[in-house]
Amino acid sequence: MHLTSLPGKYGTGVMGKEAKQFIDRLFAMDFHLWQVLPLNPVDMSGSPYCSVSAFAGNISLIDPLALFESGLITEKELRENEYHGSIYVTDFAFTYEKRLSTLRKAFSRITDDDRELISLFLEQNVWVKDYAVFMALKAFHEDKPWWEWGEKFVRYEKAVKNVDFLKDEIDFYAFTQYIFYTQWRKLKEYANSKDIKILGDMPIYVSRDSVDVWSNRGLFEINEKSLAPTHVAGVPPDYFSADGQLWGNPLYNWSKMEKDGFKWWIGRIATCLRLYDKVRIDHFRAFASYWAVPAESKTAKNGEWRNGPGMKLFNKVKKALPDADIIAEDLGTFGEDVVKLLEDTSFPGMRVIQFGFDPDGDSTHLPHNYPKNCTAYVGTHDNNTILGWFFEANDRERAFALRYCCFGGTNWGEGGPYSGSCRAVIEAVWKSSAATVIVALQDMVGYGADARMNTPGTTEKNWCFRISEDGLNQIDEKYYKEINAVYRRW
Repeated sequence: MHLTSLPGKYGTGVMGKEAKQFIDRLFAMDFHLWQVLPLNPVDMSGSPYCSVSAFAGNISLIDPLALFESGLITEKELRENEYHGSIYVTDFAFTYEKRLSTLRKAFSRITDDDRELISLFLEQNVWVKDYAVFMALKAFHEDKPWWEWGEKFVRYEKAVKNVDFLKDEIDFYAFTQYIFYTQWRKLKEYANSKDIKILGDMPIYVSRDSVDVWSNRGLFEINEKSLAPTHVAGVPPDYFSADGQLWGNPLYNWSKMEKDGFKWWIGRIATCLRLYDKVRIDHFRAFASYWAVPAESKTAKNGEWRNGPGMKLFNKVKKALPDADIIAEDLGTFGEDVVKLLEDTSFPGMRVIQFGFDPDGDSTHLPHNYPKNCTAYVGTHDNNTILGWFFEANDRERAFALRYCCFGGTNWGEGGPYSGSCRAVIEAVWKSSAATVIVALQDMVGYGADARMNTPGTTEKNWCFRISEDGLNQIDEKYYKEINAVYRRW
């Protein structure tokens, strides 16, 4: 469950009391892991996988109440953040506008002591300065992408010498990250105090219109004259899309990255491991081989497979970060090179039971085939809910799934927190040998397809699911505490 899905007053879930109350629920049920989506800034559709920074935090997640309690905003300014629309969706435009405005007011009131703490934060997080410069320039250019900033600012090397006039704006954007990271650290410490670890998510690719590409052009497949990508990321046709998925992110210049020992990647993974206790690397298979699509293509069909950095990268990662706790998202188009890379890294891969319900096959996604060294899911943020899947499956698929999961009821279509069909699937995953098992919040309460978080290959109505306080109260805490005990998931 992502933070945005929490209930609350502010148009999105935030790092406040509702998040702590959710942690208390997890503790009461003997859960020990909370997986969130990337905490990075989101795009206009709310996707955390298309961000202006691979390092920065999403300011919409900042808790306005904490700003008020620290004396940085007034009660009137606090109330201005309250949202009066639907409690069941995240309003990305509203929350960003309100939080940005509120943070500007808070910044105007910081003390000398605050400035000292911010300076220390900047020293410990060297990426913040480039992020702050980028955001200040983006605001100056009315949110245009960096390649439209003109000769004076389009190239990082020249731009950083010409930004003195934006000093106050740069300091402001640095302040927003100080506030975000301060609030997040406190929330994570609270979770850890309850013996709950945070599993974060790291998108493998970054957005073209990002500080990462702007300030490190040479590390990406970017034409130096046109400043446009030569090839972009995606995946070929698969379970989710007949045309494949054309993501459009610039590809990495792996040979250039190798020359400096993959410094950028090691820094990125190190930052994630400070932010979270464990990190899932999205689309891990691209480190073995990746799908490169000509930038002018309209679909992902016309790409080609290229070799990734493989163990050249992860040998460096293991040397620099020997205790790195990484999960490899190895779903999608497979190959022997991916299998070999997983073996060599010893990272746990993923299994998703929904992918296993082929009545004619013996899928690796069926629980009886799970290795111990894997993380098994009832469904991920990219899947339909279990109840939604039952309704979209054909008769043979549904019958096989119900029989495999030992569903003993008569009404498989009954949803809600006591849904027998949902519980049958959850327990099938729970009783597997997988070292770690994860259930989506929507499946804990038996919601249908309308509560789906994301449908890959589409841009409408994604990422905005929120649960109400009443919905959270419907969770059968006794049941989850019981199955965690029965299947030794303490």
